[in-house]
Amino acid sequence: MPGIPQRQSLVAQTAAYLKSEIARGVWAEWLPGERRLCASLQVSRNTLRAALDQLAAAGVIRPEHGLGSRIVRSRTTRRVVERPRTVCLLAAQPLEHLRPTQVLWIDELRALLIEHDCKLHLLHGQQYFRARPGAVLDRLIRQHPHGCWILTRASEGTQRWFQDRGEPCVIAGSACAGVTLPFVDLDHQALCRHAAGVLLALGHRRMAFVTERTRRAGDAASEQGFIEGVRSSRHPEAEALIVGHEPTTASVCATLQRLIDQPRPPTALLVANPYYYLTITSHLAQAGWRVPRDISVLSRDEDPFLSFLVPPPARYIIPPHVFARKLLRPVIELVETGAVLSPATSIMPEFIRGTSIGPPPRQRLPG
Repeated sequence: MPGIPQRQSLVAQTAAYLKSEIARGVWAEWLPGERRLCASLQVSRNTLRAALDQLAAAGVIRPEHGLGSRIVRSRTTRRVVERPRTVCLLAAQPLEHLRPTQVLWIDELRALLIEHDCKLHLLHGQQYFRARPGAVLDRLIRQHPHGCWILTRASEGTQRWFQDRGEPCVIAGSACAGVTLPFVDLDHQALCRHAAGVLLALGHRRMAFVTERTRRAGDAASEQGFIEGVRSSRHPEAEALIVGHEPTTASVCATLQRLIDQPRPPTALLVANPYYYLTITSHLAQAGWRVPRDISVLSRDEDPFLSFLVPPPARYIIPPHVFARKLLRPVIELVETGAVLSPATSIMPEFIRGTSIGPPPRQRLPG
């Protein structure tokens, strides 16, 4: 009677996977270093070395002291594909016009990619983010082939074009509805639901989410989370206002003035953009409103300059190096294999309470 089939050991599975990837032509002359292989395959150093020993015994690789594992190719072996080891970040604006936090995680990502023998290129242009960017993106891809593209603050049209074309791409931000590209972003819905809960716990019952009028998925998720947080509370009288403005200081100031001129102005504001947090708090000061005594203000996003404000803003923080490392994984997977194991990564940042929020004015004691 034949014996029970034996389950492949982890060593054998690792060796088989490496052998198949070599046959596919994923690596040209050398295997990546042991540290990179252990991280990408999620195996221990001992398991990897045992698998490499099997491949060496089979004549698939040849260890060379101090250099690594050279791939041994027979005359009939043909390399199937060689993916460019370059990554391009596509943005609407040049680097100097991006927010400081964005610049920091881009710089962190550049350093991490160098460790993986990859180079990061930056391209920008508003034309790549139009409603119908097909013609300019076609020309761009032909002229600048890359192993992976990173889209930041991308329009729905741009996201759908990359999806329809099957170009290797990761969104640094949220994917629009119906877009299945891999993405890495903050969990805006959970964040804003939490922010609503924080303000409700302080006693606020009329709150506004102040955000730029966009069609970006992260902003839509923020609105949804803020409304959910208020409606799911035990306070049926609580109101959640969604207030949109254009991306100008004048529009922000005019929008805020209309809010505070209402017979029942909100007692707390959640502001999406940290730049406009500055605009709003300075306009409030000019109008004679004190934060948080007269109105609480909370920033959804972080930027380093917020640390220098008085009172210190309540806000949500994710260190740039954490975001860069989360983004690195799908990027390297696309560069090396053309496929992504983890298509979606949503990160819940840390809440920093600061002193820009407090109870609504009616709950404060006189004097």
